[in-house]
Amino acid sequence: QVQLVESGGGLVQAGGSLRLSCAASGRTFSIFDMGWFRQAPGKEREFVARISRSGGATNYADSVKGRFTISRDNAKNSIYLQMNSLKPEDTAVYYCAAVGMTRTYEYWGQGTQVTVSS
Repeated sequence: QVQLVESGGGLVQAGGSLRLSCAASGRTFSIFDMGWFRQAPGKEREFVARISRSGGATNYADSVKGRFTISRDNAKNSIYLQMNSLKPEDTAVYYCAAVGMTRTYEYWGQGTQVTVSS
């Protein structure tokens, strides 16, 4: 099994920045891609960003391109999401997820709240 723990959420004004962290533990050797998802109140969970196992490939949702940066430190079994130029519509619970041997996002963190005030 793999456990994921997010941290770094909080309240920030529009235009501000936050950095989310996600630490993995357990059978981390079985992790492939990792990613960030978010869920706003009353909405479905949506993809935010993804990073490959080596960290050499990344993908972003159009809504965050140019503002968010995902990174990975395999020595620390961690990924990060640097969020700049935050907007009120970025307000959501942010979840870290990891792709396992099933090649699907089968491991999820508990989520961290990000609130952007206008």
